[in-house]
This record gives sequence, structure tokens and C-alpha cells, in this order.
Amino acid sequence: MKNQSAVIIVPTYNERENVEPTLEQVFKVLDQVKNWKTSVLVVDDTSPDKTYELVKKLQRKNKRLHLLLNADKAGLGRAYLNGMDYAFDELKADVVFEFDADLSHDPTKLPLFLKKIEEGYELVLGSRYIAGGSIPADWGIHRKFLSVFGNLFINLVMFNFSVRDWTTGYRAITKKVYRAVRQELTSERFSGYTFQIGFLHKTISKGFRVAEVPFHFKDRTVGKSKIGPEYIKNTLAYIMKVKLQSILKHRFFKFAIVGGVGALVQLTTLQLWREVVNFQLAFFLAIECAVLSNFIFNNLWTFADRKLKASQIPAKFLQFNLASGGSILIQQAIAFVGENFIGLFPLFILPIINFPIDTGTMYAVTGILVGMFWNFFAYNTFIWKAKKLAGKKKKK
Repeated sequence: MKNQSAVIIVPTYNERENVEPTLEQVFKVLDQVKNWKTSVLVVDDTSPDKTYELVKKLQRKNKRLHLLLNADKAGLGRAYLNGMDYAFDELKADVVFEFDADLSHDPTKLPLFLKKIEEGYELVLGSRYIAGGSIPADWGIHRKFLSVFGNLFINLVMFNFSVRDWTTGYRAITKKVYRAVRQELTSERFSGYTFQIGFLHKTISKGFRVAEVPFHFKDRTVGKSKIGPEYIKNTLAYIMKVKLQSILKHRFFKFAIVGGVGALVQLTTLQLWREVVNFQLAFFLAIECAVLSNFIFNNLWTFADRKLKASQIPAKFLQFNLASGGSILIQQAIAFVGENFIGLFPLFILPIINFPIDTGTMYAVTGILVGMFWNFFAYNTFIWKAKKLAGKKKKK
């Protein structure tokens, strides 16, 4: 088996003072790596300080050093995308690294990343927030807050604690991962630092294996950090948008919305029916109105991917009513217990719309919430059950 190829991508913009010592230390480590063909690709955004001219000079001494020159300042995300395209297509890389030009990333950890790749992981992160990792002790409180609480915020919003360092820029990425997410990272919003979070989010959502390697992050000693106020704004906007999209696409969210509409139908018709029949009968009729509403909207929206054929609707509606029987029994039981052991009496009137709320209404609300969980299980399991995948081979 031939050695695999790994290319360390170093994006630069006005890094003339940093790039040479960075490359020296990186190649010193790479010279000790066995079973991998390694090289470095500097991606420069035509730096005003002419970083690229120094890199060209260094290329004469090292054939494993490559240079990709962007016509103008493209931003971190675009620089990495261009670099990865070049590394995978032209340099025939199997794995690429993201690596800062200011030695904030520890090059001695490169072999550990490759080891994780050999173990079957498809994206490896250099993490500051697992055991063995750290951030500079002399960082200002504002930068510590942005880094530590920024990652915690992402963990909480994404509800994913399997990754501890979402914003790290020290990474090893396989060709398989890159090809899977490349076309989803072409918009302008991924041109800056949002690229890192977006790339990781899309990698995780596609089910790739992710590992973390601890490292001590060092602050740059020459030049200024290029992270500006737009980093916070763009990151927050991306995270909240992704989370909202995730919620809106979730089947249970759609079911809850349909259930909410059904609840409004039930509560409204309950008041109407109580004008002409006794409470128990009115309660039952209101439930049936809600059942009809739920069946229609669940079929058209919640389970649109399993939408019933016209010929199935009569039989399935009957099954739907039977499946809803559990919810009806739950709600009737709550209403019966409430009416007979607590009683029916007014509580208050909603302002503006002048809608009366009494204990009967509260019993209905309680029954609706409890019944919803039963309904989702029953509908998902019996009425709109997932279709079995076709094409499975029969056992001989």
C-alpha cells in the first residue's frame, strides 16, 4: 500500500515576519513523520507586505513547499476552500490540515492528528478545551469570554457536547469529508471565520467520525489578530439560523404546531358545544373536531413524506380515530376527575379578546398536553409508519 499524502495548508495575509519560522518548525516535525507523504501549501491573499515573495524564495530550498496566490483578499474561509481544492485536485492529497501562520498551533501535534486519521476518524480537531489543552493565561478577559463562553454557547444551542472546541482552526480533514460538504460552503457567509463552525456543523450532521487532540494555544508574538467584531455577529447569526432551521424541519415540531391548531379548534368548539349540550358531551364533540383538524394537517404537513393516497384515507381516518382513542380516554378521564373532585367554576377572563377561562378549560388543556405524547407515538407507529426500504436481498 502506497503512503498516503497529507498537505498542511497555511493561509497568510501580511505574515512575512511569521511565515519563515512557522515553516521551519512545521517541516522539522514533518521530517520525522513515517508512512505519510507530506508537504505544505501556503495560500496567500496577495499580501501588501509581499509574504508571497518570501515564500517563493523559500521554495527554491524546499520542493515540498507550494504556493497558491489569490488575486485579492478572499478571507479565511475562501482561502481554505481554494487551498483545499488545489491540495486535493492538484497535489493529490488524501488529508489536509488547517494551520495558522503565526505558530498559534503546535506543530508537534501533527503526528497525533495523523494517528487519529489512521484509526478511522474523518475529521480531527485540535482542541483547547479538553484535558491537555489550554488557552493563553495572559489573554484579556474579553477574549477569554469570547472563546470559552462562545464555545459553550454553541454547545448549548446545537445541543451537542461531543465536541468541545467548535471554533478551533487547527484541523485535519479527509478528502471524503471535504467532498461531502464542499458545495454547501460556497456562499459569502462562509468566507470569514464562520467557515470553521459551518464546516464542522455540516460534517457532524452528515455522520462523519470526529476526534479531538489536545493542544496548548499560543498567542501570536508578531502582528495583530485578524478577528474583528464581524466574527461575533456572523457566528451568532449562523448558529441561530442553523438551529431555527433544524427546529422547523423536525417532525415533532410540525406535530406540535398541528396539535396547537387542533387545541385551538377544540377549545373554541368546546365553548360553542357547551351552549347546547352538557359538559361531557360537549367535551367529546370538541375532541372530534380537533381529531378531524389534526388528521388533515398531519397528512398534508407533518407526515408529508409519508402522505396517504386518496384510496387510503377512509380506512386510515378510521384508524386515526381509533389511535386517537387513547388520547380521548386520557382527556375524558382528566375531565371526569376534575369535574367530580375539583368542580367547575370560573377562573378569569382573558383580556382584549374577552375569552372566559374556567376549570373546565384547564382540564381540557391538561388533557391535551398529556394526550399529545400518546398521539405522536400512535400516529408515527400506526397511521403514517415509515416505509421499509426496497431492494433488500432475500435470504437464500
